[in-house]
Amino acid sequence: NGEHKPSITRLAKLEALNNTHPFEHTNKNNDFTFIDLFAGIGGIRLPFQKQGGKCVFTSEIDKHAQKTYFANYGEYPSGDITEVRAKDIPDHDLLLAGFPCQAFSQAGLKQGFKDTRGTMFFEIQRILAEKRPKIFLLENVKRLRTDKKGETFQ
Repeated sequence: NGEHKPSITRLAKLEALNNTHPFEHTNKNNDFTFIDLFAGIGGIRLPFQKQGGKCVFTSEIDKHAQKTYFANYGEYPSGDITEVRAKDIPDHDLLLAGFPCQAFSQAGLKQGFKDTRGTMFFEIQRILAEKRPKIFLLENVKRLRTDKKGETFQ
């Protein structure tokens, strides 16, 4: 896609521009660990971090969202989750995922699993099967339950 993780030099330049990150994790006592998949700019991370959680892995493919995430948290997300082996993801208590909803939502083309973005659900399933976190939370996507008369949700 022409998207890539920035070089160490580029990261250093970004860090020099903004050496303070408003939502950087600073709590040394963590009550639980979590991962943040399809993270966007990190909106779902913040409340869990504020409740004592520590994010141990993040994935986001969009290069602009990655830059904003870095500016917010001081961490650069991994890119394409399909290229990350589940066993390489740190163990965690909670899996958070704001998986791409365009494939299912009213605002999208409603192609479901025929849209590559819709198949990202199976990436979540792959990680859940390998890591077995205590709990997971997926973004609520309007129409997911009723898509194809409930067949998609089933």
